[in-house]
Amino acid sequence: MDTLHDLDELAVLLERAGGDEDLYVRWSKGPDVDLAADDRPEQSSRDSLTGIRLPGLSANPLRMEPWWGDRSIRLWVARRLYDYSHLRQLRGVGVRPWVFVGEQCGRGPDNEPLVICHRPIAWVSDAALRECEQAVREQGSDEWGPLNRAD
Repeated sequence: MDTLHDLDELAVLLERAGGDEDLYVRWSKGPDVDLAADDRPEQSSRDSLTGIRLPGLSANPLRMEPWWGDRSIRLWVARRLYDYSHLRQLRGVGVRPWVFVGEQCGRGPDNEPLVICHRPIAWVSDAALRECEQAVREQGSDEWGPLNRAD
């Protein structure tokens, strides 16, 4: 799978997809672990509170909402990645973000989209993640940070 090396590459990917494909980002060990295998024919996530298997992969949509207007695509993407950046530390070695084309099939217990992956696209590099952090920090908000329950 390719790697997106910086935030601009991710913004271009989103811009090119437009409304034709729904792109999602997922923090995990990747498609080799997450996608269906012979012994596990359905794509699924697990609720960390109850252990219940969820029908689809927990992921965040990258599609910009209409209310975002003509604001920066780069900032939109940075925010979407930054929201769940704490998952890398929480879930351990090998967890990182990857982008895929998918279709929402439900909602999880935290109201997160549950998605079926149709096609993995690319990993997101550490350099791009550092750019996301910088873009968010530059907004100067004392009230905003990753959606981390542990804090």
